[in-house]
Amino acid sequence: MSEKPKEPGRPTDAELEILTVLWSLGPSTVRAVHEALRRRKTSPSTTQYTTVLKIMQIMAEKGLVRRNEKQRAHIYEPRRSREWTQKQLAGDLLERAFGGSARSLVMGALSVRKASRDDLAEIRKAIDEYEKGAK
Repeated sequence: MSEKPKEPGRPTDAELEILTVLWSLGPSTVRAVHEALRRRKTSPSTTQYTTVLKIMQIMAEKGLVRRNEKQRAHIYEPRRSREWTQKQLAGDLLERAFGGSARSLVMGALSVRKASRDDLAEIRKAIDEYEKGAK
C-alpha cells in the first residue's frame, strides 16, 4: 500500500527561495536549482551545492516538493502552486503577527512600500469581488 504524502508544512526562508526557483524554472535537478540560486546570490546559506541538495531532500520529506527518481539525476517539483503557498503564508502571518486582523495586515503592508496605482486598483477590485461574494 502506498503511503499518502503528508500535507506540506510552512517553508523556511531557504525552502521558500528554492520553491521560488522551482516555480520559475519548472521541474528541475538540484544542479539547476543550485545554479539559479548562485546567479541570484540572495542567500549565502544556499550557495553550496551540498546545502541545496540537503535542503531539497528535507523538502521532499516534508512534502513541499515531489522527487522523481526515475532518472539518474532526480527531478524536483513543487507539490503546491505559488498561489496556494502564498495564501497559506499570508493566513499564517495574519494569525501570528496581526491577531487575525485583515485591516492591520493590509495597512502594515501598505505602510512598508508605496503601492502602484495598478496594485491599488487590483486591491480595490479584489475587495469589491470579496464583498459581492460575502453577501
